[in-house]
Amino acid sequence: MRKPRDIDAELKALQEKTKQLRAQRTAQLGELVEATGADTLSLETLAGVLLAALEQANGRPEAMTRWTEKGQAFFRNGGKKGERKGTGNNPGGPPGA
Repeated sequence: MRKPRDIDAELKALQEKTKQLRAQRTAQLGELVEATGADTLSLETLAGVLLAALEQANGRPEAMTRWTEKGQAFFRNGGKKGERKGTGNNPGGPPGA
């Protein structure tokens, strides 16, 4: 006869793993903010930029494609702040983004 599974222990282990993964994700998001140089923005500005990006993403899928390409290039370059392009006065990205 097989040994019965301890469902409660498995559930507790999964909940702990979920908690650990959420903490890791939060840390990675913080590292991303620092790596991109966005940590120099005020919290209000950063929140506004993210909210504007979400609004644009809903209305313009082509904007998400361009942002994805920029993000991929950023990571290909080692995620270094000094290698970023287009950090001028156009926070929305290239014209029409």
